[in-house]
Amino acid sequence: MLQLGTLDDLPSDYRDALTRQHLVPLWPSLRKVLPPGKPIPQTRPAYWSYEALRPLLMQAGELTPMEKAERRVLVLANPGHGLEKMQASAAIYLGMQLLLPGEWAPAHRHTPNAVRMIVEGEGAYTTVDGEKCLMQRGDLILTPTGLWHEHGHDGSEPVVWLDVLDLPLVHYLETSYVQEGPPQKVSQQGQERAYRSGGVVPAPLFVRSRQPYPMLRYPWSEVRQSLLGLAQSQPAGEAVQLAYINPESGSDCQNILGYSALMLRPGESLRLPARSPAAVLHLIEGSSSVETAQAQFTLAEADTCCVPGYSAVQLRNRSTSQPAFFFIADESPLHRKLGLYEVRGED
Repeated sequence: MLQLGTLDDLPSDYRDALTRQHLVPLWPSLRKVLPPGKPIPQTRPAYWSYEALRPLLMQAGELTPMEKAERRVLVLANPGHGLEKMQASAAIYLGMQLLLPGEWAPAHRHTPNAVRMIVEGEGAYTTVDGEKCLMQRGDLILTPTGLWHEHGHDGSEPVVWLDVLDLPLVHYLETSYVQEGPPQKVSQQGQERAYRSGGVVPAPLFVRSRQPYPMLRYPWSEVRQSLLGLAQSQPAGEAVQLAYINPESGSDCQNILGYSALMLRPGESLRLPARSPAAVLHLIEGSSSVETAQAQFTLAEADTCCVPGYSAVQLRNRSTSQPAFFFIADESPLHRKLGLYEVRGED
């Protein structure tokens, strides 16, 4: 391998001349941006215990009223990127959001895409582009780029959900902004009911496909049943996993990040190969361990962890009598669009 020169090899007056012209020599830093054979991710394996963060989130509800927060969120920040950057991976932002009974989070829209994975509580809802989406544990609700959305709570107990956004990438591209708006008028509710049967969609299709996001809410009750059904036919050792997709096109439900649900049978272990995208795993139900070459985590219900790209992941259901269910968010759609997606057999 070539031994590249360093900055110290260059005379100080030459370096000063480069600086005055806003120039930088490439060769001393070439291997930082083009490491040999494999990237060196800043994303580290990271873990967030819901039991530990929940009291702090509830305390935030006492300390900060909604009118001073707009969105009351504790960000799950990956230390590899620096806590001040508020990102879980290169392209994923995570936050735990709290809505208390009677509260309303005002309408706005923004350029980053967002999804909500409901963690606990009932009685809250998100209205997206005029569609009222009820919130129940395990439901996935989309708030795509540019669509107006607001949150309300008619129930009696706190509601918490996990926000997943592609904010780090959109911010890096200098295209991140928000617009505030008036309260929405609800024009429809439960639009997901039109897509409950696999393999069929409302006809005529061309009318429906004018909507870039025809399905905004993916009820956990139905996803869970589909996973249980798939587990009966899927061979042992193969992933019992379902992707959240656009039901009309079959493509990823959003453009930059991908989402899926995965089930581990009682006592089951599953090895996921090393892939280029980083991933976030949130345990909806059960008890599981997540292991990479760099770290091992034990997850209880509602715990969340992040694994960097190019790392194989070993999952194990710690229960011998009950299944475990994961919600997974990753950067796969982005990597595929950029032609960067790859799978490696070993770390």
